[in-house]
Amino acid sequence: MRSLRTLVGVLAATALTVPLVLTTGDTPARAVGPSVLPVTVTNSTGRSDAVYLYVIGTNLSTGRLGYVSAGGTFTAWPAGSIPPSPAPDVSIPGPGNGGSTTIGFPRGFSGRVYFSLGTRLSFFLTPDGLVQPAPWAGGDASHDVLFDWSEFTYNDAGLWLNSSQVDMFAVPHAVTVTGANGVTKRTGDLVSDGRSAVINGIKAQPGWASTVVTRSDGTVLRVLSPGKAAGAGLFSTTYLDPYITSAWNAYTSKTLTVVPFADQPNTKFFGRTSGNVMTFTNTSGAQVASFTKPTSANVWGCDGNLQAPNDLVVGPIARTLCAALNRGTLGTIDTQPSLNAADFYKSSPTNQYARILHANMVDGKAYAFAFDDVGNFESLVNDGDPRSAGIVLSPFGAGGGGGGTAGSITNANGLCLDNNAASTANGNKIQIWGCNGTVAQQWTFVAAGTTLRVQGKCLDIAGGGTANGTKVQLWDCNSTGAQVWIPQSNGSYLNPQSNRCLDDPGASTTPGTQVQIWDCNGSGAQRWTLH
Repeated sequence: MRSLRTLVGVLAATALTVPLVLTTGDTPARAVGPSVLPVTVTNSTGRSDAVYLYVIGTNLSTGRLGYVSAGGTFTAWPAGSIPPSPAPDVSIPGPGNGGSTTIGFPRGFSGRVYFSLGTRLSFFLTPDGLVQPAPWAGGDASHDVLFDWSEFTYNDAGLWLNSSQVDMFAVPHAVTVTGANGVTKRTGDLVSDGRSAVINGIKAQPGWASTVVTRSDGTVLRVLSPGKAAGAGLFSTTYLDPYITSAWNAYTSKTLTVVPFADQPNTKFFGRTSGNVMTFTNTSGAQVASFTKPTSANVWGCDGNLQAPNDLVVGPIARTLCAALNRGTLGTIDTQPSLNAADFYKSSPTNQYARILHANMVDGKAYAFAFDDVGNFESLVNDGDPRSAGIVLSPFGAGGGGGGTAGSITNANGLCLDNNAASTANGNKIQIWGCNGTVAQQWTFVAAGTTLRVQGKCLDIAGGGTANGTKVQLWDCNSTGAQVWIPQSNGSYLNPQSNRCLDDPGASTTPGTQVQIWDCNGSGAQRWTLH
């Protein structure tokens, strides 16, 4: 099985000289997908700022650093200098609110898509490479710019695209990929008003408020990850030390078992602690790795004493240890990785940044630290034969639904979303009907779960279907993807599991027409207003 190794969160105000996101391992590559993959960037932020896009990274065939034009043409950077010289402006005009812009990823390229709102970003060049924005560093030119990025690799083995929060959380965004089979995968969606929930949740944690960075005009620019905040003097450098010591010392009297490969359950390593060193043996009893107790900074960065080389023994153990320490499961769960998210972030102290980010994602997935992909808890989409991809800049506020306010939902024809005959039976038809103010038309958009509810039950896609034309019904609320509806700036409700929108078939004006899901198209048949 192909191994996906993720290298994220390693960029700072230094020259970038290696591929920055993803490499793939042990299956011979074959050329798939178009030579330039179309990637649609959609702006659903609800903000009026101009958007600037940048596609930068590494040409995988030559190792050259450079940038990519809107059409997908790679150009190497010119030579830099000491002190660093300004890089040319390679920004691509992005979409206005409610609009979209299509850019191209050339096959054989690994890098980042930056998106800044209101102000262009500044990049600099040295003789060794590119200096990228690092707003946590003192005096960085990007400090007062609202921006973020997605990371990707597109090569002969397919596309990997993730919404990274490893360094900071700033501009919420979802990522998508559509394969040759027509199936679209999507992740990175926040719950309704999720950006505010993340910001306020972190502010409320003792000692964490300074990790939230606010511009002089009141705009919250970003929440820094604990490692970046600590490095900037905004957060305790020893915050996690008590937990690390407790977890590390737990294995002086018991054995830690690491099973790093899900497809190789018989590959196991066994760890015991002596002093500050945890030593691992394999199933034959031979010593294969040892780790000195890490610092808080080592855990936040998954580096230093937890450095993970790209091998099949030390690196996988280090990744597993780092994930367990970030999630607070080391010391209490003795076979790692732990795969039950209900056990995460219960240690004291714990990684509140990662906990709160995951809690506010529709599917629970985020890239909150470098090895959050251990156990596949990362916000990543992948397809071995992609045909298109997308980045959706998400609403900053509650969006079209409101935060729990009950009311009627009307379509563009003035008819109301209605629970047929006010029945609460599972499977009851959800239809359009003349607005009458009855309980069957009193919908609540519940921010905690991004569900639309009426009479105590949820708006649900029949059978969890994802095909065009699948009917929408009433069902017991069950937290499945069939009941997630993300309000969009154009008035539509998106179901991320199907990547389709709530739709009035044919923009019907006939009362009793059952609603469905359909490809999102921005038409009147998909515009809904909660009153």
